Amino acid sequence: MIIVFSSFVVLGSVMMVFFSGYTKNDKRKLLTQSANSMASITSAVDITNAGTPQLLGLFVQSFSLNIDADIFVTDLEGTVLFGAYANSTSRVGTQFTPFESVPPDIVARAAAGSFSGTGRKNGIYKDPYYVIGVPLYASTGDKTPVGAVFAATNATTLTEYQFAAFQMFLIAAAAAFVLAFCVVGLFSYRLVKPLRQMSAAAKSFGNGDFSMRVPVTSSDEIGQLALAFNNMADSLSNSESMNRSFVANVSHELKTPMTTIAGFIDGILDGTIPPERQTHYLRIVSDEVKRLSRLVKTMLNLSRIDNGELKLRPADFDISETVLSTVLTFEKSIEEKHIDIRGLDTLTPQQVRGDEDLLHQVIYNLVENAVKFTNKGGYIAFTVSDSIDRVAVAIENSGSGIQADELPMVFEKFYKTDKSRSQDKNGMGLGLYLVKTIIKLHGGDITVSSTVDQYTQFSFYIPKPQEAPKLKPAYSVPVEDAVITERPKKEHRGHTKDDSSNQ
Repeated sequence: MIIVFSSFVVLGSVMMVFFSGYTKNDKRKLLTQSANSMASITSAVDITNAGTPQLLGLFVQSFSLNIDADIFVTDLEGTVLFGAYANSTSRVGTQFTPFESVPPDIVARAAAGSFSGTGRKNGIYKDPYYVIGVPLYASTGDKTPVGAVFAATNATTLTEYQFAAFQMFLIAAAAAFVLAFCVVGLFSYRLVKPLRQMSAAAKSFGNGDFSMRVPVTSSDEIGQLALAFNNMADSLSNSESMNRSFVANVSHELKTPMTTIAGFIDGILDGTIPPERQTHYLRIVSDEVKRLSRLVKTMLNLSRIDNGELKLRPADFDISETVLSTVLTFEKSIEEKHIDIRGLDTLTPQQVRGDEDLLHQVIYNLVENAVKFTNKGGYIAFTVSDSIDRVAVAIENSGSGIQADELPMVFEKFYKTDKSRSQDKNGMGLGLYLVKTIIKLHGGDITVSSTVDQYTQFSFYIPKPQEAPKLKPAYSVPVEDAVITERPKKEHRGHTKDDSSNQ
């Protein structure tokens, strides 16, 4: 409102300056035209005739009333010959004369061309007047001036006119200001209301309550801000929920094996466990320690990924060998569940370029899930395929499968399906999230497909490094030679392809 008020002040000031200048110029132009008209009439008659001045005086009085200005005629010495003073007194038509003569220098200036006096500096009136003087020529047609004609109006009338216009502007400005105040007030209230709601919601978030949302009532910038704020609130709420779940899961994951380890170690130390059973329980302790090690390693890798500190150490290695060695580490669990392993006997060496440790962790997590969720007497099938630009690995297992509505969420952090939760009491829902993140870091991707009570398959690929294009030889080969040398190449390539397929 200060800006609106300042705008009205500037507008009024500029308007009054231009309006004042316009009215002064317009009045000056009117006085000049009136003085010139009187000079023309006066020069056309013989003022030396006894009756002429009286007739001119009556005409001048009428003319003075019409233009609301003083009009008088002087000789070159400044003596006023006759005039009418409608703007100097209310008793128009009498012989009242405000002055008997005009200063000779002013008459000389008027007779020489023109005279213009503004305000108090008019040289004739004591009060502020606008005075215009023009030369008066003789009736004989001689261009030698014989006097001057003056037209004057009181500056107070212009001031009153300007003041009246200023009053009109003030009334209009006040009405516009009140209207602007109401409109701006309503607009500001609507503008600030969602911001106040966002402020209250932000304070609620600071206290740990993420349930508050801001109503989205428009599609403008404020509405988009409210929508973004609500999306942020949803993200914070989900993050807080996942963090709480993470703390609970990690606490459980650490507590369970540590309790088991402590109980068995104490039993061995105090003699509760007999010596012939100590080896059995020490193996259990060893498995629990390895489980803790894997848990810590997974959490460290997750922290490094979230902080952007995980750096790849690419190298060329055989991913088929990694699959085979990983399956052997689960030999005991596979035998206990009588799982049929398929596809290992048909694997061929496939070189990939990537971080061997991280990709080993990917395959380890996928194989571990497959062994864990395969039904007794079921199967796990492995496929490693090579194409032009990638090497793909697929691991399929029989079992209860995954519901269709849960498939898009299996790679989310801390996510565990209801069925897997009942079977996988030791997992935190980090394995598949870490798997996908590592694959993405290598420029590949991973997908999952499943049919309930039949199978689940995880497939991922690692892109091959792009080779630089080979330069063509600078020399040309004759057509005959090109044909002769090309045929053996084709036969050789076909032979090589057959050899590789036989392998």
